[in-house]
Amino acid sequence: MVAEPIGARSAHGGKTKMTQMTPREIVSELDRFIVGQRNAKRAVAIALRNRWRRQQVDESLRDEIAPKNIIMIGPTGVGKTEIARRLARLAQAPFVKVEATKFTEVGYVGRDVESMIRDLIEQGITIVREEERAKVAVQARQAAEERVLDLLLPRPSSAGSSAESEDARNNTREKLRKMLRDGKLDEREVELETTKSAMPMVEIMTPQGMEEMEFNLKDMFSNMMPKQTIKQTLSVADALEALAQEESANLLDMEAVTREAVRRVEQSGIIFVDEIDKIAARQAVSGADVSREGVQRDLLPIVEGCTVNTKHGAVRTDHILFIASGAFHTSKPSDLIPEFQGRFPTRVELVALTREDFIRILTEPDNALLKQYQALLATEGIELEFTDEAVSEIADVAARVNERTENIGARRLHTVMERLLDQISFEAPEMSDTKVAIDAAEVRQRLESVVSDEDLSRYIL
Repeated sequence: MVAEPIGARSAHGGKTKMTQMTPREIVSELDRFIVGQRNAKRAVAIALRNRWRRQQVDESLRDEIAPKNIIMIGPTGVGKTEIARRLARLAQAPFVKVEATKFTEVGYVGRDVESMIRDLIEQGITIVREEERAKVAVQARQAAEERVLDLLLPRPSSAGSSAESEDARNNTREKLRKMLRDGKLDEREVELETTKSAMPMVEIMTPQGMEEMEFNLKDMFSNMMPKQTIKQTLSVADALEALAQEESANLLDMEAVTREAVRRVEQSGIIFVDEIDKIAARQAVSGADVSREGVQRDLLPIVEGCTVNTKHGAVRTDHILFIASGAFHTSKPSDLIPEFQGRFPTRVELVALTREDFIRILTEPDNALLKQYQALLATEGIELEFTDEAVSEIADVAARVNERTENIGARRLHTVMERLLDQISFEAPEMSDTKVAIDAAEVRQRLESVVSDEDLSRYIL
């Protein structure tokens, strides 16, 4: 069976732009950037594929299929956030990452949970607007080119013009057009007149849940106030870019963009809720546990499916995929209220990283840590090399420090590498065109004194 491309229908149709990769292909793509955690990768791959499958189902049943929300349980630094972030890129879907601790229940000062949906719709509009701008880029560039040529060669008054002078002007205009396209006029300056909305300097104190009121009132005031005309002297290259942006904005149908963005958010949006364990009401805690359980109860309708009012219209959350994550060091998933637990049917446990995992993280992914440092120092003309023994020693140091102090997972590699390359990074500008090879002995020399002093390693590593 050959799958039809997702997103074949327009903003007025029914389908959402979405990846049609198989679960195996999704896992393979995640493997390029994330080491291990096979179970978590499989879970998110299945969830993403199910979104595609739902789009193929008959419309009478499509709305009945709810997303299978995921809760990822594991210590910090093992890849929970990175998996969600990479998944959103693969899905080409609106995605926001929020922290559960930022929210408070209704009645307390802080962000209300509905703000995550407002953030998601803004992200959706940004994605769709950029896609639509790309579609009209050629047309906008042509219109901007004509306006720049008008600035370079102003049209004379019609009173003294003749057919011959008009032909000469057209010839000159075409010569300028060729020079403009060849980049020969990029440095010439032109005076450009642009308009911008006058934004009122208004600060409005709003109660929780009404944060949008300030933005809506500012929009209303800016529409009522006259446009400001500004004259700027820009290079031809900058003027061409500014006018192309202006022309593309004029060509866009923002109402259609907003409709498509709302539809994408509703059908393929992803919200990653980090630190979900921090709002679990711990059994041992007595007394007022402000907003923990309250935040869960406020989150529950959004996860279950409700309608949230935004300045771009009502947004249904029934089919938004929620991925929650937490370390659950001092609490456990069963400390979450039962109704909330029931809305996350897929649970995966991410395992702590081992020394062998650290070696793979340092070398295997496309964005491996060693490759990043080599690329950074290559800008100074330094060729940085690590022996296999050095890589093994770096991983061993990170694993030992994680065991003896707080286990922060792969993030420990960053602190170890910074400490190891501290001197080279500082002296790099004076060491250009140099080859630097780091072996196990140098790793031990630079790090052993810190690692052996447990009190010092707590502060430095």
